[in-house]
Amino acid sequence: MTIKLHCFGESGNSYKAALALQLSGLDWEPVFVDFFNGAARQPEYLENVNAMGEAPVLVDGDVKLSQSGVIQQYITDKSGKFGGSDAEKYDVLRWVLWDNHKLSSQAGMTRFLMNFLPEDKRPQQVIPFMQGRLKAAYAVLNKHLEGRDWIVGSGITNADISCCGYLYYPEPFGFDRNEWSNIDRWLDNISSLEGWKPPYDLMPGHPSDRA
Repeated sequence: MTIKLHCFGESGNSYKAALALQLSGLDWEPVFVDFFNGAARQPEYLENVNAMGEAPVLVDGDVKLSQSGVIQQYITDKSGKFGGSDAEKYDVLRWVLWDNHKLSSQAGMTRFLMNFLPEDKRPQQVIPFMQGRLKAAYAVLNKHLEGRDWIVGSGITNADISCCGYLYYPEPFGFDRNEWSNIDRWLDNISSLEGWKPPYDLMPGHPSDRA
């Protein structure tokens, strides 16, 4: 049975789930969520897909899951990939949670404020504050990747898939990979994997669709 992932191209959290599926070799297909036109707030979506109005949502038969970290773990349990060794699994989880709280959450909000919110509604003082928090997170990740090809262990894990979720997007939000040599190298490691695609090629939905 084909796994369905309700997602949209602009969503870095959706990209984490889509990339994990893509690299896992599992049979899957994206289902477009027209998030910017309020699809996730519609009664049909709330009742039949996700009561929290979230994306991504993975549907695999009777299994229905939201939250990218949970979806990634489900993909690991189903495919046997990206979980690390038994000795590494908690370190993988540690980095997934770090990303969710310190990197992706900040990057997603900052990118939204700078690119998808009308300019006259942007809280201009908030943006540099968020970018400052992001800079601290980039520094942590960049230092950790010194001398390492992957965040945990000798191959790609959910730690890598989670932490890269927003870092391939072209819209400006204060991240220039040329300023972070170890992150730049690590992103190249991920994008060189067979089957890798950037977010807008992997999922339906692009800012130009709303132009």
